[in-house]
Amino acid sequence: MSIDISTLSAKELESLISQAKKRKTTLNKRKPLAAVRKRISTLLKTEGYTLEELFGGTAPAARGPKAKTAKAAPAARKARKPLGKVAPKYRNPANTGETWTGRGKQPRWLAAYTAAGKKLEDFLIK
Repeated sequence: MSIDISTLSAKELESLISQAKKRKTTLNKRKPLAAVRKRISTLLKTEGYTLEELFGGTAPAARGPKAKTAKAAPAARKARKPLGKVAPKYRNPANTGETWTGRGKQPRWLAAYTAAGKKLEDFLIK
């Protein structure tokens, strides 16, 4: 997280400092991560479980800010039928090499024409 403090007023800085102090006290009250891991590991061993049995998959060593949540395995997901190729339906009159099938987001050339007041039907390939 990056905050440009040079643009903050004195009141905003005081608020930021106050929030930072509250967060620091909250973090200081927490037990060290290694100690929590050790307690969990001990509890799992005494109960006869593994972390993988409880949560599935492998246990991550450390989770970063962009850690992904557990998702269903790809094999468990419903298999999707791949979409086939589609013939282009629209053509750019200025550059006939540029076409669009009508699927997905409109290309920039078509969006520019439609924004200028042209109709989508004007670009249909006959």
